[in-house]
Amino acid sequence: MALNLLMLGPPGAGKGTQAERFAKLRGIPKISTGDILREAVATKTDIGMRAKAIMDRGELVSDEVMIGIVRERLERPDAMHGFVLDGFPRTVAQAAALDGIMTDHDPLIVVDIVVPEAELVRRLGTRSICRLCGANAPVGLAVGAACAKCGGRLVQRTDDNQAVVLERLKVYHRASEPLVEYYKVRPTFRSIDGAQDPDRVAADLAAAIAAASNGAGAGSVR
Repeated sequence: MALNLLMLGPPGAGKGTQAERFAKLRGIPKISTGDILREAVATKTDIGMRAKAIMDRGELVSDEVMIGIVRERLERPDAMHGFVLDGFPRTVAQAAALDGIMTDHDPLIVVDIVVPEAELVRRLGTRSICRLCGANAPVGLAVGAACAKCGGRLVQRTDDNQAVVLERLKVYHRASEPLVEYYKVRPTFRSIDGAQDPDRVAADLAAAIAAASNGAGAGSVR
């Protein structure tokens, strides 16, 4: 049975770090919408060129284009034995489309990483990114350290002042609450406490996935 995992969580929850860590542990691809969008543009696929034209006009990539890009990525051989989705879906419409894509796949396990807003504001206010590749650094990694992906130097984000952070969180909650409601009724949905040490979060994530895989009723690991 393939392990198909969808990770939800607000900015600063550590979702990307945990997704990458889990994917490496299980030997399955971590599929980030940002990564596959950039790849589709770089490789000049038909849908990638459509996306590029949209972005060049300064517009947001539509659901239709994002769904097409995700569909193409999930049809690749390396995703046949499972994957970790990070950053998609972002809306209920995208979630419904993903259900259609998953018709011929094993069930989708959904884990929501929950972190109090005060902690998210603290984390985002001190977050750093790589100057070269733009990757977000794990929470707590100091400015000036080397990026784990490319070796570039980490620098402080310039857009993470408190007002911007609060607005981003407001936008996330407005968009994500319907998405959580969409998934939480399923026996393969779990929520975990993300306001812990990363190793503890990783352990809770593994336990939540194991419970969901066994078909237990919906619940939380706290």
